[in-house]
Amino acid sequence: MRSRFNISNYSNLVQRVITAIVGAVIIIGSLIYSEWAYFVVFGTILGFTQMEFYKLSGLDGMLPLKSFGTFIGVMIFMLTFLEEMKLIPIQYYFLVFPLVSMIFFIKLYRKSDKKPFTGIAYTILGIFYVAVPFSLLTVAAFAVDKTFHYEIIVGSLLILWASDSGAYFAGTRFGKTKLFERVSPKKSWEGSLGGAFTALAVTYLISRHFLVLEPWQWFSIAAIIIIAGTYGDLIESLFKRSIDIKDSGRGLPGHGGFMDRFDGLLLSTPFIVAFLKIF
Repeated sequence: MRSRFNISNYSNLVQRVITAIVGAVIIIGSLIYSEWAYFVVFGTILGFTQMEFYKLSGLDGMLPLKSFGTFIGVMIFMLTFLEEMKLIPIQYYFLVFPLVSMIFFIKLYRKSDKKPFTGIAYTILGIFYVAVPFSLLTVAAFAVDKTFHYEIIVGSLLILWASDSGAYFAGTRFGKTKLFERVSPKKSWEGSLGGAFTALAVTYLISRHFLVLEPWQWFSIAAIIIIAGTYGDLIESLFKRSIDIKDSGRGLPGHGGFMDRFDGLLLSTPFIVAFLKIF
């Protein structure tokens, strides 16, 4: 009999490695291939991540506008991309404001909602928490001479992944001192230091090959990712703890859901963009 490949048959670590390799190939491949491939892949990831956030909010009794909120998020991402590509004028951004205002109109006609403004708040939170950072990632890619530099996103992602992987393995092997036990009992200072060391080692290699930024800029981005990425992980853990779940989903075997994989990116990107725009 033929044996069908089923990733769920493997250990968590093997699942984690397989998913990481496949995901990295798709993500990095799209960035290197073209701007439009990046737009499609990251727009899709944004959609899945935002829908996942709204689904988790629903588990806590909230009633956000899942489809419409995700539509607005994807629209913001699309407008940002088209504006950075100089295909549309920046004035089209004003479309976002009436779209967000429509959230109130829609909720007005939802008779089943006992707390409509809570649903409104979570709908808008999903836009700011997920869609805005993904859109700012596009701004980061165009931050140098208004040209799409995939190296900025690839480098930032490699640093983030190195930090996550280093923290996972160092924490598993040496973790004893709790980092933030109230929010995430398994995270340790040893894991964080291991992640920081791995991230800085990868940053050194990146600074030697991706010359679009100066070495000091790459190490500054690494510092942002190490700090903000850790807080992003803790904040997502706090969110999951508030609704009493372990993983945000099962979309990524070995990693949980999309929010589990991209939580560090959501908090790091605004700081990275601010740094690149100012310095």
